[in-house]
Amino acid sequence: MSSSDIFIGETIGTAVLILLGGGVCAAVTLKASKARNAGWLAITFGWGFAVMTAVYMTASLSGAHLNPAVTVGIAIKDGDWSNVPVYFAGQMLGAMIGAALVWLAYYGQFQAHLTDPEIISEPREEGMVDQKSAPKAGPVLGVFSTGPEVRVVWQNLVTEIIGTVVLVLAVLTQGLNDSGKGLGVIGALITAFVVVSVGLSLGGPTGYAINPARDLGPRIVHALLPLPNKGGSDWSYAWIPVVGPLIGGALAAGIYTIAFA
Repeated sequence: MSSSDIFIGETIGTAVLILLGGGVCAAVTLKASKARNAGWLAITFGWGFAVMTAVYMTASLSGAHLNPAVTVGIAIKDGDWSNVPVYFAGQMLGAMIGAALVWLAYYGQFQAHLTDPEIISEPREEGMVDQKSAPKAGPVLGVFSTGPEVRVVWQNLVTEIIGTVVLVLAVLTQGLNDSGKGLGVIGALITAFVVVSVGLSLGGPTGYAINPARDLGPRIVHALLPLPNKGGSDWSYAWIPVVGPLIGGALAAGIYTIAFA
């Protein structure tokens, strides 16, 4: 794969991932959406199908990492870091494009939601241990990025690490069955169901970023967009869904090397 193929593939794939994943969050969150309050099952399956769609689209171009934690895990496993910056650049750009597309697709819903007196006057209690000292996240930040239900830094970090280990180890071990012949196109479906499983089982505490680009890129877009009454972007928490998944990706590669290589 050439550097240009990798960059284009990761940009397109991550943009589609965030468009569909952030889209389901918008659909469930925004008051004027037909899917309002559809719930956690809708979100987890929406993200799973987003992964499947993006991987199918771009696997032939870049291998469809779509996640810096996956890129780090594969780089450690293979010992080849030469294309890691290209992967990271495509993933971040794609994540920001995808987040902007979510805003465009739900433009009217964002405007209606953020100008509704009932919405902008609601206190945001979730994710806070000490309401006086903890930062207040904006009412639509959850459409773009993740946040904890209980803000305990070490636990939030560990939760992201554990979830990412499961995801990346599942990616690295694909192809070890069937005499090492690989899983072919079914790998995208398996990865999608792994993401659904992580979301259902481990997503409750932090919203399961398990992908630094997925969280950081859209959080930057949230900070930049001209959304009325959007509130803060919770930058004090932003390092956790970046550092946690990167650690998780590295640990998954270590486990793979010890147990499977």
